[in-house]
Amino acid sequence: MKLLFTGASGFLGKNVRPLLEKIYEVVTVGLLPQDDYTINIAKEVPVLHDQYDVVLHAAGKAHIVPRTEAEKQAFYDVNLQGTKNLCAALEKSGVPKAFIFISTVAVYGCEFGENITEEHPLNGDTPYADSKKLAEAYLTEWCQKHQVVLGILRPSLIAGPNPPGNLGTMIKGISTGRYLGIADSKARKSVLMVQDIANLVSLLAEKGGVYNVCDSNQPTFRELETIVCKQLGKKLPFSIPYWVAKCMALVGDCLGRCAPINSLKLKKITESLTFSNEKAIRELGWKPLSVLENFQIKE
Repeated sequence: MKLLFTGASGFLGKNVRPLLEKIYEVVTVGLLPQDDYTINIAKEVPVLHDQYDVVLHAAGKAHIVPRTEAEKQAFYDVNLQGTKNLCAALEKSGVPKAFIFISTVAVYGCEFGENITEEHPLNGDTPYADSKKLAEAYLTEWCQKHQVVLGILRPSLIAGPNPPGNLGTMIKGISTGRYLGIADSKARKSVLMVQDIANLVSLLAEKGGVYNVCDSNQPTFRELETIVCKQLGKKLPFSIPYWVAKCMALVGDCLGRCAPINSLKLKKITESLTFSNEKAIRELGWKPLSVLENFQIKE
């Protein structure tokens, strides 16, 4: 079967594509010359030359905090308008049997909580979360109209070689000796091995649905720090007491954006945020990979 893959040159794509190519004939849409269709779908409707059985739409904007109106708008241009442009192209070339969209747990808008399910209200109000929510709603209506099976994945923090985002920040901090644990790093976070996206595609293409996806074991920051330190040959970072971090955060609140920590960042670091993967396991028969056993920080 033919699979159209957007975002194949990103972190997720680089790790998932080799696995997908064992199952599908993969054709990519992206910004690089090596993509089969080199185009910015946020600005243009691509002209597709074939009809595809499955679409995996992973192209998206994330991992930055917007500081200007233009930066905020960029989330909507990429995550929402890019989705609309892709669907417009598919209407001309022939709609697929299944469409799989990589969304995010950020749509729930939760800063902390445990075993949050798909039934939780979609309260995310950042440009990233809101643009993903709007894309989900658009795809739900579009797929119903064209009788396409829709699968929506809401991944948690994604682990894999050279990861972006918070995991990448942790690795860089530990490697440079500029990382401190806080309150023994006891907070738990949901994490997903990037390879599991590939394992989920064929399951979703058949059944569809909306699913949180993460490892069943919710690792603590300390467990993640231990994995990183072991692979880098570094000692475990020193952990400062909560009250010390709280004082630093209060100072950071006064300093503004240039501060390395503030009260909001402290809350995210010291409070658990985990999501339930029970629906995906039950309905798809999916068996998630263990992050603590499989996370390799380098290729």
